[in-house]
Amino acid sequence: MSRVHGAAIAASTVRALARPRRAIPLGLVLVAMLSAEWLATHSPVSLLVDALVFTAFCAIAPASWRVLHGHRAGVVLYVAVGAAAVGVLGVALPAALGLPGTYVLDGSALGVVLALFLVGGWGLGRDVDLEEGFVAERDRAERLAVEAERAQIMALRAQLDPHFLFNTLNAIAEWCRDDPAVAEAATLKLAAMLRAVLEGIRAPTWPLAAELTLLRQLFELHEIRDRERYRLVADVAEPIPDAHVPPMLLLPLAENAITHGPAAGHTGPIVLAVRAGEGTVELALRNPGAFTGRREGGEGIAIVERRLALAYRGHARLSIRAAEDGTLTELSIPLRPLGPEAP
Repeated sequence: MSRVHGAAIAASTVRALARPRRAIPLGLVLVAMLSAEWLATHSPVSLLVDALVFTAFCAIAPASWRVLHGHRAGVVLYVAVGAAAVGVLGVALPAALGLPGTYVLDGSALGVVLALFLVGGWGLGRDVDLEEGFVAERDRAERLAVEAERAQIMALRAQLDPHFLFNTLNAIAEWCRDDPAVAEAATLKLAAMLRAVLEGIRAPTWPLAAELTLLRQLFELHEIRDRERYRLVADVAEPIPDAHVPPMLLLPLAENAITHGPAAGHTGPIVLAVRAGEGTVELALRNPGAFTGRREGGEGIAIVERRLALAYRGHARLSIRAAEDGTLTELSIPLRPLGPEAP
């Protein structure tokens, strides 16, 4: 083991012993040790020696066990370190100070002190190892969870992109039969939208303004075919709320409003309202045609719900319900995603 690695282990051990869950019990042991010494000898110098021995135990025993226990001769080396520390501080130091001995470090008790030194160092060192191992595994599990969520998000995006593209291409294919000029214009508009979509794929989030621009482009695409039928009335607060959203989050909601509203023969505009709340953005999308429940086999709204769950961790609310003669979709989201798509 390198010296640098050994020093890092020693430093992490000291930090671990300084935490209250270990420092408080160790402090109580020191108080009991010094109290017994004072009652027996009333010697301030003996108290100093005992304090040095205790400090040496905390500084040497747990760290040396953690450094040495993986070696082939680790146990022997660990015992040698403990014996040297107790010998120097329990025998050589009192002799150098001219002390006849201390109560705690009496010659007849040095074997017990050494045993306590070794067992205590083993227990504390092992406890620190287990704690660091637990923390490392917890951090690893959290990282894996984040990576798994990111993988789910990428899978949902991969599912959403062709969902939008196929819907639009099917519409253009119908227009090709009825009006080739409209189909050509729609293809050019789709190309512009796809450039924006590609920008969104590269980023975990983008400004709400970019998402609203994409929605307007979707309506412009349909307006090429019938401007009177596909009308968007946007009531967006100015300035646009300073929020970031996962790219293309709102696109399926707009597609749903178009499909079950004007595209299904219902007349009237689609109204989009955007307002800033208390730390949230409130969006409402109203389309003609009463809501009759979710279409069996539909994927767009389910994708949005899964993305909301991953991005906002339960802090987003989505509802779709009948409202008078139309359908009202309401969405409330925080200003920033809270999960792996957080900026």
